[in-house]
Amino acid sequence: MTVTDARGRVYVVATPIGNLEDLAPRAVRVLAQEVALIACEDTRQTARLCTRFEIDTPRLSLHAHNEARRIDGLLERLERGESIALVSDAGTPLVSDPGARLVRAAIDAGLEVVPVPGPSAVTAALVASGLPVHPFAFFGFLPRKGRERRERLDQLAAFPGAIVLYEAPGRVNATLADLHAVAGARRAAICRELTKRHESVVRGVLGQLHLETEKGEVTLVIDGPPGDAAGDGDVDDAALDARIDALLAAGHSARDAARLLAGETGLARSDAYARVHARRA
Repeated sequence: MTVTDARGRVYVVATPIGNLEDLAPRAVRVLAQEVALIACEDTRQTARLCTRFEIDTPRLSLHAHNEARRIDGLLERLERGESIALVSDAGTPLVSDPGARLVRAAIDAGLEVVPVPGPSAVTAALVASGLPVHPFAFFGFLPRKGRERRERLDQLAAFPGAIVLYEAPGRVNATLADLHAVAGARRAAICRELTKRHESVVRGVLGQLHLETEKGEVTLVIDGPPGDAAGDGDVDDAALDARIDALLAAGHSARDAARLLAGETGLARSDAYARVHARRA
């Protein structure tokens, strides 16, 4: 379907993750002049931003609990020619925030969706971590418990690159311990309060790294498996044995340990299984 000037656009606008000076001039212009409505994750949070930049555009809440029922009304406004800005409380919308339903509905209706790039805790943490970032994967918040959490942790351990996670400060140390159990002593970084006054990046190794405060927004970056991240495919025998010991000590069966080891190192599954059995014996 062809987009016409008679219909509105959805602007997906990145906003600061802490430091208000990070709001781009283009974002200010879009929010203040080019849209009839700002769809906000929390209108109170966005109100503070708008006050700072003297933006008086009307605001409407759009969050996980009301997004589905708001869509039809927002689409009607877009069809009438009103453009809408989508913002989250902080950072780039849709990365780990509501708004995906609106964007998908607008695309399905043939409406234009325009990204207005800017701050993101994911990219900020990656570049501050000091770890290799090609490739990387963002996993958002981990499930809190049970089989779903265990399966997700296994996925993280098998991914051949850096991992980025969000975590509540009160659960960071428990998550670091779980990551150590499935991924071994990999390098990692705790990025807290990025771009804010008390910004800190603590770098270390899983098994030794911990957060000493339960305050602030936290993003974790975990290094990829040995060998894969460097791209040489070679893994030291001692490192392999240490990893097998860690997997078995964490309660993994020989089969699961071999599967994880193969995913992390690039070993054939049969070779990994033989090595796990030999180590256990």
